[in-house]
Amino acid sequence: MPNLRLALSQIDPWVGDIARNSDEVVRWTEQAVAAGAQLVAFPEMVLTGYPVEDLALRRSFVEASRTALVGLAGRLAAGGLGEVPVVVGYLGRSEHASPRFGRPAGSPQNCAAVLHRGEVVTRFAKHHLPNYGVFDEYRWFVPGDQLPVLRVHGVDVALAVCEDIWQDGGRVTAAREAGAGLLLVVNGSPYERNKDDQRLELVRRRAAEAGCTLAYVNMVGGQDELVFDGDSIVVGADGEVLARSPQFEEHLLVLDLDLPAASSDHTDGLLLSDGLHLVRTELDGGPRDAPALPAAAGVAPRLSDEAEIWAALVSGTRAYVTKNGFRSVLIGLSGGIDSALVASIAVDAIGAGNVYGVSMPSRYSSQHSQDDAAELARRTGLHLRTVSIAPMFDAYVAATELTGLAEENLQSRLRGTLLMAISNQEGHIVLAPGNKSELAVGYSTLYGDSVGAYGPIKDVYKSLVFRLARWRNEEAERRGEVPPIPENTISKPPSAELRPDQKDTDSLPDYDLLDSVLDRYIEGDEGRDAIVAAGFDPAVVDRVVRLVDTAEYKRRQYPPGPKISVKNFGRDRRLPITNRWRRG
Repeated sequence: MPNLRLALSQIDPWVGDIARNSDEVVRWTEQAVAAGAQLVAFPEMVLTGYPVEDLALRRSFVEASRTALVGLAGRLAAGGLGEVPVVVGYLGRSEHASPRFGRPAGSPQNCAAVLHRGEVVTRFAKHHLPNYGVFDEYRWFVPGDQLPVLRVHGVDVALAVCEDIWQDGGRVTAAREAGAGLLLVVNGSPYERNKDDQRLELVRRRAAEAGCTLAYVNMVGGQDELVFDGDSIVVGADGEVLARSPQFEEHLLVLDLDLPAASSDHTDGLLLSDGLHLVRTELDGGPRDAPALPAAAGVAPRLSDEAEIWAALVSGTRAYVTKNGFRSVLIGLSGGIDSALVASIAVDAIGAGNVYGVSMPSRYSSQHSQDDAAELARRTGLHLRTVSIAPMFDAYVAATELTGLAEENLQSRLRGTLLMAISNQEGHIVLAPGNKSELAVGYSTLYGDSVGAYGPIKDVYKSLVFRLARWRNEEAERRGEVPPIPENTISKPPSAELRPDQKDTDSLPDYDLLDSVLDRYIEGDEGRDAIVAAGFDPAVVDRVVRLVDTAEYKRRQYPPGPKISVKNFGRDRRLPITNRWRRG
């Protein structure tokens, strides 16, 4: 049985930075070749980054990607790497019109190519285009209609792109028909909770359907709201996990695979399942025996639920800050749990020396909250200053005679104005501390709590905020470090502290109850009657549904934040602002 040493390059491409991404492909290919790899694969659209959204509609960007692909093939060969075939995702274009989709020749395509000996030896486009959740690929791309198969060292390797295995049939079934010994899939699969378990079951099922080993390489890093967790994996046709990369880390997975010898006599152009045409590419190099020293790929351990979420929030925050050219962040520290969690995420993401906090007490700020903010700064090492908003607040109230809710919200807006002024003056990027529970029901002040360029816990329900805070402290203790979040911050009742003795429960149901209803209404898309039928108090459900629906205009104005749930506010959930439907 022939042996193939495969390298899966789990890396972090930057959207729009084609030159940097090309350099990274060369750098990681050097490492793979040094490790003896005979076939190297990179993630989906690694040359351009992913997703490129409407950049795909700019002809100049498409041509830059295509030109870089050819240049990359030459660079690999000039660097002594040309003998090893490299699979690279890029932004391409169609050669022919697609009347079924009403698209002319030259329309953008989500493509991958094989580079070998200085040439682009084969190109193909993604066959199944996702158009659900955060994906909108029918807006940008036309699908491909080929099953590319490489013959490498006596093994037939079928190639596919991400969604091609998330849908039934298509290239998975065609790979079996073509007699492939390996199905290699390049991916840009975003993270959400429990997706690693879904992914494992998916690749096991598809490997069985294809009747061959399946290798799945995914990217890491963050892009606006999306976070990519890596989790590259190789499974046998029997479902055995042969190798698995760590989550949220760049990683080169190299392993030796004993694969069936290529024996199919199918020829180019053969029509396979779903209208796919077989396209074969013969790369020289006969079958090889297993090496005396096999590559020890290993199976990386899985993270716990809290550790996985934390890694996603840290990865997303780090990517947003660094990829947008910033070095430091600014956070309003109230002494509450939300700002403390955001600060802890930021410290883990970019280091305490780059995190700046501002305590902005008013007449209603308790001394213990101010002390908690100071204690957080002491524990983490972040920078902290105190600027009282009391004089500004008194001046506004004297001039306008504000009372009630208007007076409460004024404090939040003054804090937002102060944060943005410091941001402008010193060049920090402001992080917004709002959580998903508050954003869902509109319990946040527009132009106050919503001020910022990024919201690290935007997709984190309040009950999960507390879980993550406790987990992060426990993790610090396990490592022999100082827990970052003061215990008083975790144990005290949540409060906006905008009026005397205020508690969140004055305005909202208990967070455990609220989050249970929100999970059904938002993630589950259950209507009011279905939630009531599940045993929830009709009055509570009616109130929560009304609050969620009427707060849509606020959420539209909130900054982006890392997606960790099945349905985040933003790319996932798209509802009209002006909307009279209330029963779900």
